[in-house]
Amino acid sequence: MSLRQTALAAGLALCLAVSLGTKPAQAQTMARMENTVKVFDEVMSMGDRAIPIDLLKKAQCVAIVPGLKKGALLVGAKYGRGFVSCRTESGWSAPAGIRMEGGSVGFQIGGTEIDVILAIMNKRGVDRLLSNRFTLGADASVAAGPVGRTAAAQTDAAMTAEILSWSRSRGVFAGVAVEGATLRGDDDANLDLYGKRLEMRQIVTGSLPVPPGGRTLIERLSKY
Repeated sequence: MSLRQTALAAGLALCLAVSLGTKPAQAQTMARMENTVKVFDEVMSMGDRAIPIDLLKKAQCVAIVPGLKKGALLVGAKYGRGFVSCRTESGWSAPAGIRMEGGSVGFQIGGTEIDVILAIMNKRGVDRLLSNRFTLGADASVAAGPVGRTAAAQTDAAMTAEILSWSRSRGVFAGVAVEGATLRGDDDANLDLYGKRLEMRQIVTGSLPVPPGGRTLIERLSKY
C-alpha cells in the first residue's frame, strides 16, 4: 500500500469513528477495558494456578494492566495502561484508569508483552496507590503473589507485603515482584469513561456510579 493509500485509509477510519459517535481514544479505552476483563477471567479460570480466592477476599484494591509492553526503541523501557478498583462500604468502586511505567516486570518469563495484576493488601498500600505517583519496591513494599488455592495464600509475603504482584506472558502465569515500576493515575482514560477529568482518588474512594463500560469488570471482582 502506498503512503497516499495509507493516509486515505486512516482518514476513512477516523471519519467512520466520528460518524458512529465514538472518538478513537474512547474506542481504545473501551477495548482496553474489555481486555482487562479477559485477562482477569483467564487468570482466575486457571484452577490450581490461579490467584487464591481467599487472598483476593483480603485485597483492598485490585489493579490489572493488560499488555504491558517492552519498548523496542529504548532498551528497558516498559509502558502499560489498565484499571484499578478498591473496596468501599457498598462494594467495589467504579474503575479508574492507571498507568505503569518502567521497572523490572517479569519479562524473564518470556515475551515482550505481559499482563500484570496487582493486589493492594492493606491501608498503607492503598495510601501509596492514592498518592499522585509512587514506585513499587521503593515507596511501597511489593512481593511475588502466591498462586494456588487457600494454603498458598498463607505465605509470609501475603501476610506482610503492601502489594502482591503477578504477571503472565505466553500463557505462563506466576507471582513476580514488580520492582521499580512507577504507577500513576490515567486521567485521559477517566475522561473517556466518565466524560470529565477525574483523579483516581476521586473515583475509587467516592460513590460514583459504575459507567456502562466498567460494569463487567466490577461484576468479576465481586464474583471472586
